[in-house]
Amino acid sequence: MQRVTISLDGELLAELDRFAAQRGYSGRSEAVRDLVRSGLQQHEADGDAGAEGRECVAALVYAYDHSARELAGRLTGRFHAHHDLTLATLHAHLGHDSCLEVALLRGPATAVRSFGEQLVAERGVLYGRLVTLPAEVSSERHTHGSGPSHSHEHAKIR
Repeated sequence: MQRVTISLDGELLAELDRFAAQRGYSGRSEAVRDLVRSGLQQHEADGDAGAEGRECVAALVYAYDHSARELAGRLTGRFHAHHDLTLATLHAHLGHDSCLEVALLRGPATAVRSFGEQLVAERGVLYGRLVTLPAEVSSERHTHGSGPSHSHEHAKIR
């Protein structure tokens, strides 16, 4: 492990100490390591580090006005057009006019990001955020229990 020295102003250091205490870290080093790792992963997943062909998994969270003209049909159409990226969706009614959906996505980072941006840009979508995690997808052949061997994809968060 390498030792590095950083300079932080008093306010930022106090914020780091509060963060470390709230999360139960035994010291600043562990907190800084986790924050750096998280920041680098998000930077890569956001496409800022050449993630053109890289795989990711993502959660797209968005709220919309279900009474907006033909919005439900447009959203459904977008999901059907991108069925290769969609793992699952969760739909919740927040009130008479508002719905919240969470879509779990997996695929090339650029395609996932583009789909998320298109969906959030639909008229009637009130809020949306895409959270991506870099992943490695591999095809593996193995057995589950005593059944026959088969091949399927596994995603591992990097």
